[in-house]
Amino acid sequence: MTHTQKRIITNNIVMILSALSAIIGIGFLFWILGVLVLNGIDALSWTIFTQEGAPPGYEESGLKHALIGQLFIVGIATVVGVPLGILAGTYLSEYGQMSKLAQTVRDISDIMMSAPSIVIGAFVYAIVVAPMGHFSGWAGSIALTIIMLPIILRTTDDMLQLVPSTLREAAFALGASKYKVITQIVYRGAKAGILTGVLLGVARVAGETAPLLFTSFNDNFLNTDMSEPMASLTVTMYNYATSPYEDWQKLGWAAAFILSMFILSLNIIGRLFLLKKKGK
Repeated sequence: MTHTQKRIITNNIVMILSALSAIIGIGFLFWILGVLVLNGIDALSWTIFTQEGAPPGYEESGLKHALIGQLFIVGIATVVGVPLGILAGTYLSEYGQMSKLAQTVRDISDIMMSAPSIVIGAFVYAIVVAPMGHFSGWAGSIALTIIMLPIILRTTDDMLQLVPSTLREAAFALGASKYKVITQIVYRGAKAGILTGVLLGVARVAGETAPLLFTSFNDNFLNTDMSEPMASLTVTMYNYATSPYEDWQKLGWAAAFILSMFILSLNIIGRLFLLKKKGK
């Protein structure tokens, strides 16, 4: 057997093993999604969106309190985290560039992106919840903002660096100021990538449970006061799914389905924007 034949056989074996691995992985994914969809759709009803939590055995029980609480916590985290992340990424790409400070910030962001979310929750518990003496929705939003920030920061930094420097030079040659070049030239060239990073960041924090257990805790009733413990869809789903009551378990499946479809939709939208950018 020649060396070329050995290489061809080895290549075919690796390709077959890789394909089988991909098929197995995708199979498990569709299995999980199938179970989630079947149980989630079966548990869905209009009362889930119109009724608050109730004790086990009550038919008029829903997830209204958790949905609104999730909207408040994630919404505030998004309002704070998105501008901070974009501005920080803009500084790294357009002002800091390859300076020691910029490189340090990039390294810290990379570390934060890989840090377990429960560590962020424990950190916020120590600096916010413990001094305040109680859990709160604000603490939950702070924890999610910290998780979201490095994702948007690094995505913005990377996308802005992909904009050709010749566009900046042409704008400067025409007499444009630095901020006009950034806002009217660089941002327009990278808007699809930045939006993708924002969507992925929101999708990441929308499914977090561990940091909210340490910060906003939970509430089985509707509460819009951010200074008090607040319900969230993720923590409510965890509590209901692990309870011994069948009706609560069904609500847990419904919460899991709603949350999964929301996160899946954000990821798909983000990928579509990224593909649109590559197509151009």
